[in-house]
Amino acid sequence: MAAMKMDAEIKALGFEILARHLGLVEAERFITLIQRERFDYTQWRQNLFADLSGEEISRRAMELQRQKASSHTPPPENTG
Repeated sequence: MAAMKMDAEIKALGFEILARHLGLVEAERFITLIQRERFDYTQWRQNLFADLSGEEISRRAMELQRQKASSHTPPPENTG
């Protein structure tokens, strides 16, 4: 079993992920919005996909996976 991460590690990793996917400015905006508003993460997660069917969630997940795979394709090897 993997060791549990320390709070500082989780914060750093979370911000790194936000910055990578949103960009630095938007990641900081996201954090500011979360801090400013009363935010119930559990309720937010429960309602996140409430209007989507299981098939639609699956379709979106597979599409995201395809996008990730195509954006991480290594460059062709130089054989010359």
